[in-house]
Amino acid sequence: MAAPLILVLNGPNLNLLGTREPEIYGTATLDDLETLCAETAEGLGLAIECRQTNLEGELITWVQEARERAAGVVINPAGYSHTSVALMDAISALEIPVIEVHLSNIHKRESFRHHSYVSHAATGVICGLGFAGYRLALIALSDILEEEDDQ
Repeated sequence: MAAPLILVLNGPNLNLLGTREPEIYGTATLDDLETLCAETAEGLGLAIECRQTNLEGELITWVQEARERAAGVVINPAGYSHTSVALMDAISALEIPVIEVHLSNIHKRESFRHHSYVSHAATGVICGLGFAGYRLALIALSDILEEEDDQ
């Protein structure tokens, strides 16, 4: 049996990890994050695809693709969390678990970041734990998928 596929989707400006506001996001890069995700997924018996885009429509298309291809999604919608009803709608249409991840604690930042449309559609939300949030999201998805298999 093939390993369940998890899409790890990253939104705008995450390609700048390591250089953009390191006091908030740290000095590790997107490549470092993708390596962490790949190693975690392998240890959990999951397959992953990591993607990053600065385009809202492309992110929505990837979420829609997940309907046919993936067993779960880890998504850091970044700035689109706070603005994109369309992204929320795309996630709402999924019948697979979705974990929303934010590197920083969005509730400790500017007030406009406190609300996430994506959270309304996500299975769970992890914020403020840096890269560890992605590792925890993959573990959570593995557990959810295992529970579904047991039912």
